[in-house]
Amino acid sequence: MSMSIWRAGAAALALAGLVNGGQALAAGPCSPSPAHEAFDVQGLKSELMVTALSCNAQEKYNSFVMKFRTKLTNEEHVLNAYFHTTYGRNAQRQHDDYITQLANVQSERGLHSGTAFCQQRISMFDEVLVLDTAADLSSYAQAKDILQPASYLTCTAPNRPVRPAASSTRTSPARHTVRS
Repeated sequence: MSMSIWRAGAAALALAGLVNGGQALAAGPCSPSPAHEAFDVQGLKSELMVTALSCNAQEKYNSFVMKFRTKLTNEEHVLNAYFHTTYGRNAQRQHDDYITQLANVQSERGLHSGTAFCQQRISMFDEVLVLDTAADLSSYAQAKDILQPASYLTCTAPNRPVRPAASSTRTSPARHTVRS
């Protein structure tokens, strides 16, 4: 029963992403959220956690967390700011929902992969543990095919055309305030 509720929720989330994505494309140019890097790193961290729990690799996960503790903490702060700015008073609940959905979609991928999951994913620990810097970790997270429960895009609204001022009898130039 709970799996069908989860699937319905995931389907609704996917549909919302498709609808919002279509609106975003119609509205103007879209760019990744300023928190895009933080979402990538959080996705990688979650993927490694799911792998560690599923494949009995907790020591490797702990080594990853210790090595990149500062980067992981910084990206968590970026995510907190993103959710606070986007959801206001509901920020913590939305952030918690994101983390839960992220782990759920990644765990479901593991269930579908069966015994091949560990063979496919355990090498990620070896790959991340040889990275030297936080920037390397960000690049790695961005390059990997990390499953996310939703897409986080921000789209800029198109600039409004400036209307010419109506004719006036004033001789001083008209002032226009353009908001972007």
